[in-house]
Amino acid sequence: MQLDGVLFFPVTPFDADGALAEDVLAEHVERGVAAGAGGVFVACGTGEFHALEPAEVERAVAVAVEATAGRVPVFAGVGGPLPTAKRIAQAAARVGADGLLLLPPYLVTNPAKGLVRYVTEVAGASDLSLIVYQRNNAIFTPETAVEVASLPTVVGFKDGLGDIDLLHRIVLAVRSAVEKPFQFFNGLPTAELTVPAYRGIGVDLYSSAVFCFAPEISLGFYHAVRNGDAALVNRYLLEFYKPLVELRDKVPGYAVSLVKAAVRATGLDVGGVRAPLLDPTPEHVAELEKVVAAGRSLAA
Repeated sequence: MQLDGVLFFPVTPFDADGALAEDVLAEHVERGVAAGAGGVFVACGTGEFHALEPAEVERAVAVAVEATAGRVPVFAGVGGPLPTAKRIAQAAARVGADGLLLLPPYLVTNPAKGLVRYVTEVAGASDLSLIVYQRNNAIFTPETAVEVASLPTVVGFKDGLGDIDLLHRIVLAVRSAVEKPFQFFNGLPTAELTVPAYRGIGVDLYSSAVFCFAPEISLGFYHAVRNGDAALVNRYLLEFYKPLVELRDKVPGYAVSLVKAAVRATGLDVGGVRAPLLDPTPEHVAELEKVVAAGRSLAA
């Protein structure tokens, strides 16, 4: 399975009682697929995987699979303690997911060989295609990246670390040692800001949280990149993505809660974020509205 286009990472909606709002999630996914998403990654980072119990992940994946109706691949977030990760992998397969995005295990500092063991066991829990996510405490060496990339079901490597030197060495090592189709992804928060740098080392795919609330901005940037329109790419970066990142960096967790606030502003009641994250202050919401308005003007 080869992914292409803008990859959509929906938020996870909660109702007034804090429970999973399945109907709202279905509408959110339907809107994203109709807008032209290349794939749906449900219950992942933007979808607050860290705050979901396994049963909620399973239901979110089932809703996304039904709403997508086979039009694009659906990948499910998986991770955390090894038994939990394996359980979620099996549940995602049971409800019809096409693949898994393996997030880091929590808290512990992981030796590289231990990460290989972790990926190997999760990959062996189902037959689903699996993308490995390097970020936070899950850091691979070129050698261990080759080991996990060589596993039969591992089809991709997503980087949220931002160490371009390390990632370039991983890309070179994997592409020289692994013969099967294999894809690399830019998985930094607000990935568009670093798209030019990642493309410089041959990493073209990226996740777009902006697609959740402004697909016209996300797609406008994507097409400007694909068409080689450097002037328009720079305008998007300067007038929209840079201010958005500066706002995001004011409070830890805003990479998720700002996106959720922006989705609410479109009229879709996805609720707030779960603890330990915080919803944006009114002042930051007002600032967000100005940034999004500037992006929409540019896209128009």
